[in-house]
Amino acid sequence: MKTIQYSIVDVFAQRKYTGNQLAVFKDAGSLSDKEMQQMAKEINFSETTFITSASPQKGEYDVRIFTPNEEVPFAGHPTLGTAYVIREELEKKDTEELTLHYKAGPTPVTYDDQKDVLWMTQGQPTFGEVLDKKQVADVLNLDETYIDTRFPVQEVSTGLPVILVPLTSLEAAKEINVDKEKYFKLIEDTEAKAIMVFSPETYHEDHHVNVRDFADYYGVPEDAATGSANGCLAAYLVKYRYFNQQAIDICVEQGYEIGRPSLLYVKASYDGEAFHIKVGGKVEMIARGEWIL
Repeated sequence: MKTIQYSIVDVFAQRKYTGNQLAVFKDAGSLSDKEMQQMAKEINFSETTFITSASPQKGEYDVRIFTPNEEVPFAGHPTLGTAYVIREELEKKDTEELTLHYKAGPTPVTYDDQKDVLWMTQGQPTFGEVLDKKQVADVLNLDETYIDTRFPVQEVSTGLPVILVPLTSLEAAKEINVDKEKYFKLIEDTEAKAIMVFSPETYHEDHHVNVRDFADYYGVPEDAATGSANGCLAAYLVKYRYFNQQAIDICVEQGYEIGRPSLLYVKASYDGEAFHIKVGGKVEMIARGEWIL
């Protein structure tokens, strides 16, 4: 009987059973695309990763990411969760840095043992189409006045594009009820398939931004913690001086509305030539097991 080892972790977790769930399959190079997609659909987390090749002496690993519906070129919580599993189970625990290779390119991950936080460095952002606020408000079933008119509704990408929507309040975030028919109509003509809303009001006073991320296109009605999209958000906040400064170091809360409270640490700056974006968080080991092929 052929089997493959896997681990389950909670990423951007404040404790066990919070944050975003991830399954990591090790030594998955022999699996076909179809098998990986079927396994991801069976797990039915927002994303599942497969380590397809490894160069431990160089600290480099090839990784593929699948949602229940399709493969994606990059994602945030799978990056930190996979790096955590690699360090705990495939590398020495004093490893300070790894590089994960995705279809979107390499992503470095570093470890801060003092704070027990993993950090990933995201690529340079691209700022895409500006969308009509009224159309997006209709998709979210929100009154248009809940969208902050000082800032654009815009597609941004650091590897996986997202539509960013600035809201006026936490009340606005709580009111959202995505109209799926209008959502799928909207994303017919956009590169980005997920929508992230964000509010300057938060559940906890020591947090800086509350976000929600909706991605039915990928088979994920709402994501508990979205590292890639928060990297896009970081670039957006810096570009538009959301906090009236050119560098930010903030805590972002996500997942509270779906019972998976998550906390992401976000740092970003712009030096006049390039953005410097890092997203960090804690990871909790939940389970290890054997998958029968």
